[in-house]
Amino acid sequence: MADTKTRLSMLWVFAMLNFLYADVIALFDIVYNGKGVAESMQFTPATLIGVSVLMEIPMAMVILSRELKFRANRWTNIIVGIAYTLVTLLIQFIVPISNGTTKSYYLFFGIIEILTTAFIVWYAWKWTETDSSHAHP
Repeated sequence: MADTKTRLSMLWVFAMLNFLYADVIALFDIVYNGKGVAESMQFTPATLIGVSVLMEIPMAMVILSRELKFRANRWTNIIVGIAYTLVTLLIQFIVPISNGTTKSYYLFFGIIEILTTAFIVWYAWKWTETDSSHAHP
């Protein structure tokens, strides 16, 4: 059985790939299904840097989950996991449903992403220092 650090790191990889593919498929939808670039959402440079930071955090969590000491690791995964669960809920459910732009593929990825980040929080929450001290370095 994988130790908690490995499990958390792999869950962040899984979440990150789902974030990425949801956005790639959204681009396919814009380009190939008749919605032209002019009609799609326009991004300012500030929005693009914000989205870049939003995507860099899960990438950093892959490494941080493996390298941080127990206490910092546990709390970082809990806090970031909760934050990404809420961000995904907002971006992929609340906003699209409220403005009528819901897409089935985005909801599908959103469910997977929310479950994954919830599992991250759950594994980090139940993680004990005893579990950590038995793991191999």
